[in-house]
Amino acid sequence: MSSDEKGAFGRFSDELDPIVFLFGAGITVGVIAMFFISPTTVENTIATLNESMLEYLNWALLAIVFMIVLFLLFLILSPWGKIRFGDEPPEYSFLSFFAMLYSAGFAAGVVFWGPTEALFYYDDPSPLFDVGSQSGEAMSIAVQQTLFHWALPQLAVFTIMGIAIGYFAYNYENVPLRVSSALTPILGKENLDGPAAKVIDILAVFATIGGVATSLGFIGSQFVSGLDYQWGIDLGNTGIILVVTMMTLLFTISMVLGVDKGIRRLSNFNMVLFFILLVVTFIVGPTIFLVLLGTQAIGGMLTDFVSMSLFTGAGVEGGTEWANTWTVFYWAWALSWSPFAGLFIARISRGRSVREVAFTGIVATSAATIPWFISLGGTAVWMQHNNVADFSEVMAFELGAETTGFIMFDAFPLGTVFMIAFMLLVTTFFITSADSSTLAVSMMTTGGKAKPSNINRIFWGVVLGMTAAILMILGGVDALQSAAIITGGPFAFVCFLAMLGLIKHFSSTHGRVLLQDETKIYGSSDEAPTVGGAVQPSDDDD
Repeated sequence: MSSDEKGAFGRFSDELDPIVFLFGAGITVGVIAMFFISPTTVENTIATLNESMLEYLNWALLAIVFMIVLFLLFLILSPWGKIRFGDEPPEYSFLSFFAMLYSAGFAAGVVFWGPTEALFYYDDPSPLFDVGSQSGEAMSIAVQQTLFHWALPQLAVFTIMGIAIGYFAYNYENVPLRVSSALTPILGKENLDGPAAKVIDILAVFATIGGVATSLGFIGSQFVSGLDYQWGIDLGNTGIILVVTMMTLLFTISMVLGVDKGIRRLSNFNMVLFFILLVVTFIVGPTIFLVLLGTQAIGGMLTDFVSMSLFTGAGVEGGTEWANTWTVFYWAWALSWSPFAGLFIARISRGRSVREVAFTGIVATSAATIPWFISLGGTAVWMQHNNVADFSEVMAFELGAETTGFIMFDAFPLGTVFMIAFMLLVTTFFITSADSSTLAVSMMTTGGKAKPSNINRIFWGVVLGMTAAILMILGGVDALQSAAIITGGPFAFVCFLAMLGLIKHFSSTHGRVLLQDETKIYGSSDEAPTVGGAVQPSDDDD
């Protein structure tokens, strides 16, 4: 029977990887069902798991992410960077590739935290730095800390998964486009349908649902707060579900249109609107101050990068709590996104080189992110420090972090226009994130099918929307942060193994860059004959 004769549901059932789909969907739908049966049980379970994860794995997340950043920088500069993903030319132009990677990666979080995060560090600076709360010195440190959280490290965990999945899927036959393929050198090509690979793919589905639902929850809460702040429209819990449902419908339409007509076009629009809002904020805000502040913050981030990366807060009063609340949470959130973002990056990277993907993933995207946080975060801090606007209720957690952007833009000339543009940007980034994540989960549950059926995508779109709404109702930002840590923590070790697998494979197939066979760590090579100063291979060498 042909696929046309089977109909939509027949094609849907035929394409499924039953184990990954049933376990991934079963766990997620089970959590949703339990929420309606006993919300308190779900809330207590999330709190307990979150506490355990922070207590035992915080150091591991910091160390693993730091090593991944170093490895990607090494790939950009090393001969391994010339390795390509397959033999075909790139499917998309560089600008479209960059826009999709950025929009689908973490831009929703960038929009949410852009005007907000620096205010929290201005009020409560990292214990790593000896600066007073709300002091002049705290302004630069606040923006520096924000840049650190949103530049290289978060982007690195997406990129390492994208490179690992894409390289093996496009360069070897019968390696599917799915998350477990990132561990091909470790699992073995013949075991990609085995139990270990299935466990990784199920974990990837669960992590993606938790991480993306966290982002959708942040964006949904920002949209609801904007309506309440500007127009006094208090939607309540029912309204939250309605808003998420509306946005789910919008990204479903984009999703059905496909990558070319949907995600690519919307991503390009996002970047244009993102750039316009960035430039106008820079011009309307304290421009010269932002230039000076940004220069100093970038310098501080580069100077203190290692110490900020590995700061656990041990032995410092309040240090561990601060590190867990901010840096560890961000790394866990990024790690929970890494299977989806990595799979999507791999999907759009055919024909590109490892260097190009690594450079776009951590350098080009950082170049777009840093000005955003300097302009919006720096403007908010400057307004608070100079009493131009009052964010004290946000810093005291009496108002949600999602209201910061609306308070800031309200102080601008034509503030309502800025707020509408901001809400539009929030919505469109929401749609591209949900669209690409739903595509990725659908690919995960179909054994790596590049174009899953619409029914599969719609199913996961509904699940994502429901999970985001539940987390928002359960506890707002706190519940969203806990969900990200729980789902992302374990995936740190998958990313770490993916990095080790790439090192192992590139060394064996493309030549070692460090510690070549003739390299001696200790001693000399006096026993080897030389000609013109070059060491010649002995009879014992291979």
